[in-house]
Amino acid sequence: MSAGGYEIICGKCRTAVPSEAERCPNCGEPLRITDPPPPPPVESRPVLPQPAALGAAYAWAGLEASRVAYGGFWIRVLAYLIDAILLSIGGGVLRLVFGLVDGGLLSVVGGWLYFALMESSASQATIGKTACGLRVTDEQGRRISFGRATGRYFAKILSALIFLIGFMMVGWTRRKQGMHDFIAGTLVLKTR
Repeated sequence: MSAGGYEIICGKCRTAVPSEAERCPNCGEPLRITDPPPPPPVESRPVLPQPAALGAAYAWAGLEASRVAYGGFWIRVLAYLIDAILLSIGGGVLRLVFGLVDGGLLSVVGGWLYFALMESSASQATIGKTACGLRVTDEQGRRISFGRATGRYFAKILSALIFLIGFMMVGWTRRKQGMHDFIAGTLVLKTR
Protein backbone atom coordinates (compact mmCIF):
# COMPACT_ATOMS: atom_id res chain seq x y z
CA MET A 1 0.00 0.00 0.00
CA SER A 2 1.09 3.53 -0.66
CA ALA A 3 1.32 6.42 1.79
CA GLY A 4 -2.01 7.73 0.47
CA GLY A 5 -3.66 4.53 1.56
CA TYR A 6 -4.62 2.95 -1.76
CA GLU A 7 -3.32 1.92 -5.12
CA ILE A 8 -4.75 2.33 -8.58
CA ILE A 9 -4.42 0.05 -11.60
CA CYS A 10 -2.85 1.43 -14.78
CA GLY A 11 -5.40 1.18 -17.57
CA LYS A 12 -2.74 0.40 -20.16
CA CYS A 13 -0.42 -2.19 -18.57
CA ARG A 14 -2.59 -3.25 -15.55
CA THR A 15 0.22 -2.52 -13.03
CA ALA A 16 -0.68 -1.46 -9.46
CA VAL A 17 0.50 2.12 -8.95
CA PRO A 18 0.41 4.36 -5.82
CA SER A 19 -2.54 6.75 -5.97
CA GLU A 20 -0.31 9.86 -5.79
CA ALA A 21 1.56 8.97 -9.01
CA GLU A 22 0.83 11.05 -12.08
CA ARG A 23 2.23 8.49 -14.53
CA CYS A 24 2.60 4.74 -14.47
CA PRO A 25 6.24 3.92 -13.60
CA ASN A 26 6.04 0.81 -15.79
CA CYS A 27 4.64 2.18 -19.09
CA GLY A 28 4.51 5.98 -18.63
CA GLU A 29 0.75 6.21 -19.18
CA PRO A 30 -0.80 9.35 -17.58
CA LEU A 31 -2.94 8.36 -14.58
CA ARG A 32 -4.66 11.62 -13.69
CA ILE A 33 -7.72 12.56 -15.63
CA THR A 34 -7.47 16.16 -16.63
CA ASP A 35 -10.42 18.31 -17.54
CA PRO A 36 -10.87 18.82 -21.27
CA PRO A 37 -9.96 22.27 -22.55
CA PRO A 38 -12.87 24.70 -22.55
CA PRO A 39 -14.65 25.16 -25.88
CA PRO A 40 -13.71 28.22 -27.93
CA PRO A 41 -15.87 31.27 -27.27
CA VAL A 42 -18.94 31.59 -29.45
CA GLU A 43 -19.33 34.81 -31.41
CA SER A 44 -22.36 36.84 -30.44
CA ARG A 45 -23.35 37.71 -34.01
CA PRO A 46 -24.27 35.11 -36.63
CA VAL A 47 -21.69 34.46 -39.32
CA LEU A 48 -23.10 34.37 -42.82
CA PRO A 49 -21.81 31.53 -44.99
CA GLN A 50 -19.46 33.07 -47.54
CA PRO A 51 -16.85 31.66 -49.84
CA ALA A 52 -13.75 32.67 -47.89
CA ALA A 53 -11.57 33.41 -50.90
CA LEU A 54 -14.26 35.50 -52.55
CA GLY A 55 -15.31 37.87 -49.74
CA ALA A 56 -12.65 40.55 -50.14
CA ALA A 57 -12.55 40.29 -53.92
CA TYR A 58 -16.30 40.80 -54.26
CA ALA A 59 -16.13 43.76 -51.91
CA TRP A 60 -13.43 45.17 -54.20
CA ALA A 61 -15.69 44.58 -57.20
CA GLY A 62 -18.55 46.44 -55.49
CA LEU A 63 -20.50 43.32 -54.53
CA GLU A 64 -21.26 41.80 -51.16
CA ALA A 65 -20.15 38.17 -51.06
CA SER A 66 -23.44 37.08 -49.50
CA ARG A 67 -25.36 38.79 -52.32
CA VAL A 68 -23.45 37.45 -55.32
CA ALA A 69 -25.80 36.22 -58.02
CA TYR A 70 -24.53 33.95 -60.76
CA GLY A 71 -25.75 34.03 -64.34
CA GLY A 72 -27.94 30.98 -64.86
CA PHE A 73 -28.43 28.77 -67.90
CA TRP A 74 -31.32 30.50 -69.71
CA ILE A 75 -30.07 34.07 -69.29
CA ARG A 76 -26.72 32.97 -70.69
CA VAL A 77 -28.46 31.27 -73.64
CA LEU A 78 -30.27 34.55 -74.37
CA ALA A 79 -26.99 36.51 -74.17
CA TYR A 80 -25.34 34.03 -76.55
CA LEU A 81 -28.22 34.31 -79.04
CA ILE A 82 -27.83 38.10 -79.10
CA ASP A 83 -24.08 37.73 -79.67
CA ALA A 84 -24.62 35.07 -82.38
CA ILE A 85 -27.01 37.34 -84.27
CA LEU A 86 -24.55 40.25 -84.08
CA LEU A 87 -21.65 38.03 -85.22
CA SER A 88 -23.72 36.64 -88.11
CA ILE A 89 -24.57 40.13 -89.33
CA GLY A 90 -20.97 41.32 -88.94
CA GLY A 91 -19.59 38.22 -90.66
CA GLY A 92 -22.07 38.57 -93.54
CA VAL A 93 -21.07 42.19 -94.09
CA LEU A 94 -17.35 41.31 -94.06
CA ARG A 95 -17.88 38.44 -96.52
CA LEU A 96 -19.71 40.79 -98.89
CA VAL A 97 -17.05 43.50 -98.59
CA PHE A 98 -14.14 41.12 -99.17
CA GLY A 99 -15.98 38.84 -101.58
CA LEU A 100 -15.41 35.70 -99.52
CA VAL A 101 -17.44 32.61 -100.34
CA ASP A 102 -16.37 30.49 -97.37
CA GLY A 103 -15.93 32.47 -94.18
CA GLY A 104 -14.91 29.56 -91.91
CA LEU A 105 -11.59 31.03 -90.80
CA LEU A 106 -13.16 34.48 -90.60
CA SER A 107 -15.88 33.10 -88.31
CA VAL A 108 -13.42 31.41 -85.97
CA VAL A 109 -11.05 34.39 -85.75
CA GLY A 110 -13.89 36.90 -85.58
CA GLY A 111 -15.69 34.98 -82.83
CA TRP A 112 -12.49 34.51 -80.84
CA LEU A 113 -11.53 38.19 -81.03
CA TYR A 114 -15.09 39.35 -80.28
CA PHE A 115 -15.49 37.21 -77.15
CA ALA A 116 -11.91 37.48 -75.88
CA LEU A 117 -11.58 41.24 -76.37
CA MET A 118 -15.03 42.07 -74.99
CA GLU A 119 -14.84 39.78 -71.93
CA SER A 120 -11.36 41.03 -71.02
CA SER A 121 -12.32 44.69 -71.55
CA ALA A 122 -13.38 47.11 -68.81
CA SER A 123 -17.04 46.15 -69.38
CA GLN A 124 -16.16 42.46 -68.81
CA ALA A 125 -18.97 41.41 -71.12
CA THR A 126 -19.99 40.97 -74.73
CA ILE A 127 -22.88 43.04 -76.07
CA GLY A 128 -25.26 40.14 -75.40
CA LYS A 129 -24.04 39.71 -71.81
CA THR A 130 -24.28 43.46 -71.22
CA ALA A 131 -27.85 43.47 -72.54
CA CYS A 132 -28.71 40.63 -70.14
CA GLY A 133 -26.94 42.19 -67.14
CA LEU A 134 -24.06 39.71 -66.98
CA ARG A 135 -20.30 40.01 -66.73
CA VAL A 136 -17.39 37.55 -66.78
CA THR A 137 -14.92 37.53 -63.86
CA ASP A 138 -12.24 35.29 -62.47
CA GLU A 139 -13.10 33.21 -59.39
CA GLN A 140 -12.22 36.12 -57.10
CA GLY A 141 -14.57 38.54 -58.88
CA ARG A 142 -11.81 40.38 -60.78
CA ARG A 143 -11.55 41.28 -64.44
CA ILE A 144 -10.06 38.51 -66.58
CA SER A 145 -7.05 38.88 -68.87
CA PHE A 146 -7.13 38.51 -72.64
CA GLY A 147 -5.26 35.20 -72.27
CA ARG A 148 -7.84 33.81 -69.84
CA ALA A 149 -10.67 35.03 -72.08
CA THR A 150 -8.98 33.29 -75.02
CA GLY A 151 -8.70 30.06 -73.02
CA ARG A 152 -12.37 30.34 -72.05
CA TYR A 153 -13.37 30.81 -75.71
CA PHE A 154 -11.49 27.77 -76.95
CA ALA A 155 -12.59 25.68 -73.94
CA LYS A 156 -16.14 26.15 -75.26
CA ILE A 157 -15.15 23.75 -78.04
CA LEU A 158 -14.74 21.03 -75.40
CA SER A 159 -18.08 22.00 -73.85
CA ALA A 160 -19.68 21.51 -77.26
CA LEU A 161 -17.86 18.30 -78.20
CA ILE A 162 -19.38 16.29 -75.36
CA PHE A 163 -22.92 16.66 -76.70
CA LEU A 164 -23.23 20.18 -75.22
CA ILE A 165 -23.08 18.78 -71.68
CA GLY A 166 -20.32 21.27 -70.88
CA PHE A 167 -22.82 24.08 -71.48
CA MET A 168 -25.67 22.31 -69.68
CA MET A 169 -23.50 22.10 -66.54
CA VAL A 170 -24.43 25.76 -65.97
CA GLY A 171 -27.89 24.51 -64.99
CA TRP A 172 -26.78 22.29 -62.10
CA THR A 173 -23.44 23.49 -60.73
CA ARG A 174 -23.43 25.54 -57.52
CA ARG A 175 -21.85 28.65 -59.03
CA LYS A 176 -23.48 28.17 -62.46
CA GLN A 177 -20.22 27.27 -64.19
CA GLY A 178 -19.99 25.44 -67.49
CA MET A 179 -17.05 23.19 -68.29
CA HIS A 180 -15.34 26.09 -70.08
CA ASP A 181 -15.72 28.20 -66.91
CA PHE A 182 -14.13 25.47 -64.80
CA ILE A 183 -11.25 25.12 -67.27
CA ALA A 184 -10.62 28.88 -67.46
CA GLY A 185 -11.36 29.57 -63.78
CA THR A 186 -14.15 32.06 -64.55
CA LEU A 187 -17.58 32.99 -63.26
CA VAL A 188 -20.51 34.75 -64.94
CA LEU A 189 -22.13 37.15 -62.48
CA LYS A 190 -25.38 39.11 -62.64
CA THR A 191 -24.82 42.83 -62.39
CA ARG A 192 -28.41 43.78 -61.69
